[in-house]
Amino acid sequence: MHNWFECKVSYEKILENGIQKKVSEPYLVDALSFTEAEARIIEEIRPFITGEFTIADIKRARLSEIFFNENGDRYYRVKIYFITLDEKSGAEKKTAASMLVQASTLKDALTELENGMKGTMADYTVASITETLLMDVFPYTVNEPDNARKDIN
Repeated sequence: MHNWFECKVSYEKILENGIQKKVSEPYLVDALSFTEAEARIIEEIRPFITGEFTIADIKRARLSEIFFNENGDRYYRVKIYFITLDEKSGAEKKTAASMLVQASTLKDALTELENGMKGTMADYTVASITETLLMDVFPYTVNEPDNARKDIN
């Protein structure tokens, strides 16, 4: 189970025209707590930003699933409704879920979502797809040294 946190990083950025401007960019990190989220975003972002930066905001991101696509350069928030039948009343029940999809276009986001949801047995409808301002997503990964696993023949 992932705990996603949206972290806003503020820093001075040199724009293409050479002007320095203070910007605040959101990133998504996988962490166990707000404290770990702050430590992880500092660790992940430090190599990419020269000069000082501050973590302006951290908030929990309620995401059911993230679908990564290495060809995508944007992140889209997708709201879907899972449709179930109430056994007692026989009425349809809709349960909302938010997901994040990495894609290049809105159409690609829908395609990636459909590909990711192929294995599910539940019925669902797509309520909305919106492009986010997220710059990058940092999932938690266990870094194994290259020589940690050796196959013995």
